[in-house]
Amino acid sequence: MTDCEEGEGGPNSQGDGNPKESSPFINSSAASDVEKSQQYDGKNMALFEEEMDTSPMVSSLLSTLANYSNLPTGSKEHEEAENNEEGARPSKKPAPQLGTLMGVYLPCIQNIFGVILFLRMTWMVGIGGVFGSFIIVFMCCSTTMLTAISMSAIATNGVVPAGGSYYMISRSLGPEFGGAVGICFYLGTTFAGAMYILGCIEILLAEAALLNNMRVYGTIVLSFMALVVFVGVKYVNKLALVFLACVILSILAVYAGVIKTAIDPPVFPVCLLGNRTLLSKAYDVCAKVVEIDNETVTTKLWRSFCDSDSLNATCDEYFMNNNVTEIQGIPGVTSGILAENLFGNYLEKGMMLEKRGLASDTDPDSPVTSSNRYVLADITSFFTLLVGIYFPSVTGIMAGSNRSGDLRDAQKSIPIGTIAAITTTSTVYMSCVVLFGACIEGVVLRDKFGEGVNGNLVIGTLAWPSPWVIVFGSFFSTCGAGLQSLTGAPRLLQAISRDGIIPFLRVFGHGKANGEPTWALLLTAGICEIGIIIASLDSVAPILSMFFLMCYMFVNLACALQTLLRTPNWRPRFKFYHWALSFLGMSLCLSLMFICSWYYAIVAMGIATCIYKYIEFCGAEKEWGDGIRGISLSAARFALMRLEEGPPHTKNWRPQILVLVSVDGEQNVEQPRLLSLTNQLKAGKGLTIVGTAVQGTFLDNYTEAQKADQSLRKLMETEKVKGFSQVVISSNLRDGTSHLIQVGGLGGLKHNTVMVSWPRNWKQPECHQQFRNFIEVVRETTVASLALLVPKNISSYPSNGERFTEGHIDVWWIVHDGGMLMLLPFLLRQHKVWRKCKMRIFTVAQMDDNSIQMKKDLITFLYHLRIDAEVEVVEMHDSDISAYTYEKTLVMEQRSQILKQMHLTKNEMEREVNQKRLGTRQIFSMAVSNPKQVQLIHSKNTSTPTSPTSPMSPAAPAGGAATWTDNKGPDKGKTLLAEPNKDLFNMKPNQTDVRRMHTALRLNEVIIKKSKEAKLVLLNMPGPPRNRVGIENYMEFLEVLTEGLNRVLLVRGGGREVITIYS
Repeated sequence: MTDCEEGEGGPNSQGDGNPKESSPFINSSAASDVEKSQQYDGKNMALFEEEMDTSPMVSSLLSTLANYSNLPTGSKEHEEAENNEEGARPSKKPAPQLGTLMGVYLPCIQNIFGVILFLRMTWMVGIGGVFGSFIIVFMCCSTTMLTAISMSAIATNGVVPAGGSYYMISRSLGPEFGGAVGICFYLGTTFAGAMYILGCIEILLAEAALLNNMRVYGTIVLSFMALVVFVGVKYVNKLALVFLACVILSILAVYAGVIKTAIDPPVFPVCLLGNRTLLSKAYDVCAKVVEIDNETVTTKLWRSFCDSDSLNATCDEYFMNNNVTEIQGIPGVTSGILAENLFGNYLEKGMMLEKRGLASDTDPDSPVTSSNRYVLADITSFFTLLVGIYFPSVTGIMAGSNRSGDLRDAQKSIPIGTIAAITTTSTVYMSCVVLFGACIEGVVLRDKFGEGVNGNLVIGTLAWPSPWVIVFGSFFSTCGAGLQSLTGAPRLLQAISRDGIIPFLRVFGHGKANGEPTWALLLTAGICEIGIIIASLDSVAPILSMFFLMCYMFVNLACALQTLLRTPNWRPRFKFYHWALSFLGMSLCLSLMFICSWYYAIVAMGIATCIYKYIEFCGAEKEWGDGIRGISLSAARFALMRLEEGPPHTKNWRPQILVLVSVDGEQNVEQPRLLSLTNQLKAGKGLTIVGTAVQGTFLDNYTEAQKADQSLRKLMETEKVKGFSQVVISSNLRDGTSHLIQVGGLGGLKHNTVMVSWPRNWKQPECHQQFRNFIEVVRETTVASLALLVPKNISSYPSNGERFTEGHIDVWWIVHDGGMLMLLPFLLRQHKVWRKCKMRIFTVAQMDDNSIQMKKDLITFLYHLRIDAEVEVVEMHDSDISAYTYEKTLVMEQRSQILKQMHLTKNEMEREVNQKRLGTRQIFSMAVSNPKQVQLIHSKNTSTPTSPTSPMSPAAPAGGAATWTDNKGPDKGKTLLAEPNKDLFNMKPNQTDVRRMHTALRLNEVIIKKSKEAKLVLLNMPGPPRNRVGIENYMEFLEVLTEGLNRVLLVRGGGREVITIYS
């Protein structure tokens, strides 16, 4: 390193004399300087040495990345929160070794195949027919396939830690959606556990329809499973392969049985009376009578339908009129039974199972008797019910993505394994639908609990070599799936709790010392018990269908959003996705939710919405780079581009307010009530920008600007003003304010109204610049065609917490400048502060105006504007200009001339002000002592106005105006005033100023008379003088106009209509 380079690293050797913040040599000893300089010797990195602590060298970065293991990290909270199933994560974990087959494919197969295939698939085919069932299976499998494609895209766009779909959705759509869907996924997994336990009990119990048996045994099994999960999760994981082997063997046994039926159908008799299926416990032999030793003997079936066992007994009419026939329940795949089972046969609850195409002698008028001897439908069935019951059999597609931390190459294995598993299971399901319809008799398919075939599982009888393969296979399958649910659900809840987005769930983030989620397991078992108390597989299945469908819907939405937004970070390795497929999947999920059960769908959405709003209002703020923020940016950009297309229509006009505030030396806002008034005007729902200027340079005063910005934000939050803050740094405050007016807003979303407070104490010499800045703001808003609001006496305006119980808001409509005067009171009255106030509108009629007609027209105009207000027309006749007006104008112009022509020190200024007051008192005393000399001066008797820039004009004022001057004043002032101004108090006032003062005084008199007690007075603000001359006079006119009024809002329109009578 050269001397120059080393010197640059020193703390005092920089051009601006300030040490660089990121320099590694700041406040370091000479020894450390040497060490650090040696660090970079020979590395050719001297140019970047000062950034090494914040920007590491690529070589060290790459070594860190190369040693990165595919663990569930990705965010600080996950690094701290996630524990592996055998305890806290060890310091060194062996590299994950699972491939696609063991890591994704087989776990997905195990999770997808389940209780529905063994217990409800045959019944679904019998009720819905082969066609209907095939459509249901195709719809559900298409939904999961499309979801898997979306999930693969998300899962291969970086590392997916444990938490699976919850992690994917929360990081793609934000914490609100993530939390809502995570809870839904948790509830779905928990109810799935309840469904598997109910299926397990149904297989074990012959008397499955007894609900209390289901509840008692179900609770016992749930307690046992929860205990197993609590004691040792590792045993559950080790047994998973055994359970999976049972499932695969069972399915292979079914296919083998189907092939066998083509060669040798099994003996599986079903007894029918007429075309009605009989309960197997109602008979011992499928006949009315049997021959024993040449003697006709009645059977148990006879005794079931007759009052005695004799042949002459009185029997059920239907029993006597119809024959008993025995048919084969499984005629075989070559029997042609498929044609009979093609179409659906939906049943009402309590209807008897009847075989199609079989003759039956029935008297339609006779009541049905002995119905307890037949197999009856236990529930009313319809297409949408079948969808809800079947859908859980295609869930479980997230199993692979949940294990991403254990995979050798997650980004390759997850898409291949998941899609292959869905393809396999979909093929099995679709083929089973066709094969069941082709092999099994319709009445046997529709017999849900096997009541007509001695309680046997139909699918078990179909299987080869033994029905026990299916019994054991389905039992272990349901047990294994139940244990997996009770293992996975608490971990999901723990992941959500530890993310901290749902405050009331934080207790469930705690667990045993090794990280096992004890509290979450207790809650899961409690929710699972609710499902078991329902005690019906057919009722629980649609519940968990809702939650899973909602979860899958948001996975599709996340993928579609990321694709459409084209986020720079969206670079999935899996390329075979498209936003249209994701939207199709999302639409299918939403449709299936309402197809399954519209009321469950509404409840599930209600739960998700409540959680979403809860997280939004109470949850911890998280920034996860989610897609919702991305869509907000895109939507904002699109909206701004649309706004640029042209100015808004009058109907869409609303005040977009730029509030100009000033800050003190501590960067605190000096007029906080300005923001209160802004909040009260925000019924217009427009844009609000609160801006201020800081004097100085950007390099030196950036910290003060940041502090001022924080102060603005804090005040905006306190006053509940929704908008943006903006601070500019400028060499002087005048330019800073001008910059704010020019560049505030963005594109079409710019301010159209400026609010600035009336400069207090503007007459004092030290505030001279302040009112000049105010005049410039008025001028700039006029040039820029912006509306201007100037609240006077802002400190007396109400805060947001105050309430007016009565009173008036008075509008003095003198000139029309777009209707702002009408709109502002309407907006104010939307706020609770002003809601009880009534609106009054005053307008001024001149001598030539028809005041009665004006009032009628104004009432009609307000009626069309839909504004409720009292109307009054004030008549102002031409009158003489009073002596007081003349005197006030004279004093005003004297002060203006003095301030303009003389550069006095502070002491001299005070003496000049005293002199001015003395002169004024002399004029007043003269007017009182000699009232005859104080004559009224009418405008027609006055001479040509003298320019105020020529104060020493020798022209004598007409009409006795000489009586307004006295030589004592100027004589006394000669010691104070400069020579060019020796005749300053002999000047004649400008006639234009006299007339303006006259107008201000007359208007003020009328306003005081009518609106003295009003809570707020709004009136037109006259424009400033076009040249720089006489700006003090302008301020004086406004002061006179508003004198004696407590709260005044001066309003100046922006030159366009802001209110319309049209709809």
